[in-house]
Amino acid sequence: MNRLSRTHGFGLTLAAALFAVDQWVKWLMVFPLRLREVGQIELLPFFDLTWTENYGVSLGMLTATSPEMRWGLVGLTGVIALAVLVWMLREKAAGDVLPLGMVLGGALGNIRDRIDYGHVIDYADLHFGSFRPFLVFNIADAAITIGVLLILARSFLSREKAPTKADTAPEN
Repeated sequence: MNRLSRTHGFGLTLAAALFAVDQWVKWLMVFPLRLREVGQIELLPFFDLTWTENYGVSLGMLTATSPEMRWGLVGLTGVIALAVLVWMLREKAAGDVLPLGMVLGGALGNIRDRIDYGHVIDYADLHFGSFRPFLVFNIADAAITIGVLLILARSFLSREKAPTKADTAPEN
């Protein structure tokens, strides 16, 4: 196996692992912890488990208020996940493959929720008193956000330099 295919294997493995962990934690929230019935479990002064059903995408945009909209959202996010997979498999830099794996794993976790429940299960509630720097989120959301931020950071920090005259001068 060459280096490039091994890198893609790591990206796919990361996506699968994030998907599995996300689904396992959501299963814990639904069944053993019964967070839906309980509503909220205080864990730390700044972190609670709070049941939230997200019928939209990021920041509640594109809220699905009907079965047609729900399945449209599944289709739209499925197409986006497929595009991320294709991008990941074409990408050569491990520094981009792994964040794309994070985005893919998170997207698949949230798509699975939408298929199974009609909404995404969110539960992680970080707060400082009444100040909440984020909406209630889940592992899939965190993976997508961190993956996108890593891709953006790499794109801004690793721009290729324009060739100089010395680089393009013919050799004797």
